[in-house]
Amino acid sequence: MQRAVIVLRAKNVQFKVTYIDLRDKPDWFLEISPHGKVPVLVVDEQPLFESSAIAEYLDETVIPQLHPTDPMKRARNRAWTDFVPDFSRALGGVSYARDQEAMQAGFKLARQRLDRLEEAIKLERGNDGPYFNGDQLCLVDAAYAPFLQRFTIVERVIQSGLLNDYPLIQAWTNALLANAHVIGSVVAEFEEIFTENLKRRQSYAGTLLHTAPADMQTAV
Repeated sequence: MQRAVIVLRAKNVQFKVTYIDLRDKPDWFLEISPHGKVPVLVVDEQPLFESSAIAEYLDETVIPQLHPTDPMKRARNRAWTDFVPDFSRALGGVSYARDQEAMQAGFKLARQRLDRLEEAIKLERGNDGPYFNGDQLCLVDAAYAPFLQRFTIVERVIQSGLLNDYPLIQAWTNALLANAHVIGSVVAEFEEIFTENLKRRQSYAGTLLHTAPADMQTAV
C-alpha cells in the first residue's frame, strides 16, 4: 500500500485511505481484491489492484509524470521495479530471521541483492542523485522506499552496518526517508506498529528490542 500512497502524494492527488486488518479481512475487501492483498485503488467505483499496476495507472493519468520520458530509460526503470520482490525477500530474510544462524544466511543473500542494486544505481543514474534517476522522485523510488524504510528500523536494532558497504544505496535511503511524500505515506505510529510486528513474528530482531545493549552489533 505504501508505494501507492507515495505516488498519490507525489502527484498531489486527493485520496482517502481505508485501513484493514490483514489477519481478518472484511468481505467487502475480498470482493474487490482477487488475491486478498493490499493495496486496492478504487477509482470511479472501479477497483484496481497490485502496486505496480496502480503506480503505472496513476503515472499515465495524472501529472507530473514520474517515469522517464525516454522509452529505453522507462523500460529499464520498469525492469528495476520488477527486481523489488527479490530485493524485499532478501532484506526480509534478515529482518524476520528467527535466530542468529538464519540471520547470517539472510545477510549472504541480502548482499547479493545489494551488490546488484548498488551497481544499477551507478550505471542507470550517471549523476549525483539523490534519487534513482537523479533529482526527481520516480516510480522506482516509490517501489523501494517502503522496504528501505523498514530495514532502517531493523538496522537500528541489530546495528549490522550492512549498508556501510553500499554508499549509493545508503545515500539513496537517506534521501528517501527525508522526502515528505515518503514520510507522510505511513501513520505517525508506524515504527511502533512495525516493531510490534517483528516481535509478534518471533524474529531475532524482535527479541533484540528488549535485550540488546545500545552498542551491540550483529556481525555480517
